[in-house]
Amino acid sequence: MSFADTRRSNSEERRISPVFWVLLGILGASGWAVWTGFGSAGFGVFLFVVAGWMVSLCLHEYAHARTALHGGDITVGAKGYLTLNPFKYANALMSFVLPVVFVVLGGIGLPGGAVFIERHRIHGRLKHSLISAAGPLVNLVCAVLLLAPVGAGWLDNLPGTTQVGPYEVSVFPAALAFLGMLQVSAALLNLLPVPGLDGYGIIEPWLSPQTRRAVAPFAPYGLMAVFIVLWQSQVNVWFFNLVYNVMSLFGVKGGYADLGQYLFRFWSH
Repeated sequence: MSFADTRRSNSEERRISPVFWVLLGILGASGWAVWTGFGSAGFGVFLFVVAGWMVSLCLHEYAHARTALHGGDITVGAKGYLTLNPFKYANALMSFVLPVVFVVLGGIGLPGGAVFIERHRIHGRLKHSLISAAGPLVNLVCAVLLLAPVGAGWLDNLPGTTQVGPYEVSVFPAALAFLGMLQVSAALLNLLPVPGLDGYGIIEPWLSPQTRRAVAPFAPYGLMAVFIVLWQSQVNVWFFNLVYNVMSLFGVKGGYADLGQYLFRFWSH
């Protein structure tokens, strides 16, 4: 392969996918509708939150892949992981379908597993830990960007409002608060030191080989175990109290996110 062909191949491997541009288009259009009060408030919030959540999932997996590329796994480009195309990831069901379903059903930012990193190409325990930490860090950055304007009160007087009971509320900041809550919950869940989640991936390189071999068979079931535990009412209450406490650091009350979730579930009211 010539030098020009190599450059062309590298460019194609890192070109942003049209699928991601479509997601950004839906996010922008629905965000404008919610901001201005155009159309149905509930349906606009639904589209905005789902599109925003999927965009953040793409960025989460891109962060894993990009960090792996710099760590030594040069195969991530050929696999399409750098194009932000969700259909290129290893498990679209776990990475996108189930997280969106759980947002619709329960308002939980469920982390998914998507990019396959060839770990044998990467040398150094710190690099392995950074690859695992990159995804949750994206969720934390998204949470800051979403919640800080809401908590600062910059969005209190927007034209897009709707009636909820006796109150007229601004729709866009409520949607941001709910989407920010999803980012916080995803980051907290993903940082749990449970096999199969990024939290365990961060500490795994520092464990003994015997411990890693003993834990490896449980990795495929880690996410399901977390979901089953969260299904218990007391654990669910404790977890969301933690999420709301994190949100309060930005001056955003949990009730605001609940309002966003209420608007999001437009079909139930």
